[in-house]
Amino acid sequence: MKPKYTIAVTGLNNTDNPGPGVPVIRSLREAESFDVRIVGLAYENLEPGIYMENVCDKVYQIPYPSTGSDELMKRIEYIGKREKPDVLIPNFDAELFTFMKSEKYLKETGIKTFLPTIEQFEERHKSELPKFGKKYNFDIPFSKPVTKISDISELRYEFEYPLLVKGKFYDAYLAYTPAQVTEYFNKISAKWGVPIIIQEFIRGTEVNVAALGDGKGNTIAAVPMRKQYITDKGKAWGGITLGDEKLLEITRNLIQKTKWRGGMELEIIKTHSDKYYIIEINPRIPAWIYLAVGAGQNIPEALVKLALGETVEPFKTYDVGKMFIRYSYDLIGDISQFEKLSVTGEL
Repeated sequence: MKPKYTIAVTGLNNTDNPGPGVPVIRSLREAESFDVRIVGLAYENLEPGIYMENVCDKVYQIPYPSTGSDELMKRIEYIGKREKPDVLIPNFDAELFTFMKSEKYLKETGIKTFLPTIEQFEERHKSELPKFGKKYNFDIPFSKPVTKISDISELRYEFEYPLLVKGKFYDAYLAYTPAQVTEYFNKISAKWGVPIIIQEFIRGTEVNVAALGDGKGNTIAAVPMRKQYITDKGKAWGGITLGDEKLLEITRNLIQKTKWRGGMELEIIKTHSDKYYIIEINPRIPAWIYLAVGAGQNIPEALVKLALGETVEPFKTYDVGKMFIRYSYDLIGDISQFEKLSVTGEL
């Protein structure tokens, strides 16, 4: 008989800028080695994953990390006493630091995680990526952080247009003029704060890898994908798995050198001359993770087993040519559900 675990999962905002929570939950419900009871953790009371059937068994609203780590941990402690989750899987960049910093405390309360170390998290920040490339010998586009609008006029001495304007957590825009850089600087900084990262624009094909490291230098899973359809927010709305050995080599090399612990997503530009530039390292499971499951590597399942201290054998193969397509779907609920979550913080 398979064991049954209670798993707490964040990132239920399955919108045009989707969080990984819903596909992570779908992956866990298809796990072969255990059954699950899912406790959804929502920041907003209109996150679609709250109301979708067969996604969450119980939902709790939690405060944003920006309100302070103490407030968030008090809420997690309350949920922990009620639900006794075995494992917690955070799925947003902006919340990871709080959960990493509290990993020991969570473990003492019986909640296990499997996250990158704070050092791993910090050194792969967009603003630190050029240093990361030099340290570990990876090709990285030239970039620099900008904290003031007055710095924008100086960019012409270091960059050619167009260039990329990126937020420290999310959002990226291609700018062709200083005026556009200023517009995007104001837009992103109002949402995510500074610094804003200015990055050299590399022409080529964007490819991505979803991967899992065991914290000892071993790659447990890695599935490369090319985006087939991209939204205006730059999010993959369709993709296909690739049989690119160079992408797998880069991923294994990075995990071995950094001893990466936990899930990750590599965003890479492959140029027409077959050069590979790492443009981002996202320190968590990506929103397209269900494609990896469809291709034969259930990364969320393996992550849970690692969090529980089990030995996990690396995946050897995956199916090339597996494709995913996202779609919109109208959910019908009742105002009483919304009211209950808004008033009690639980559903």
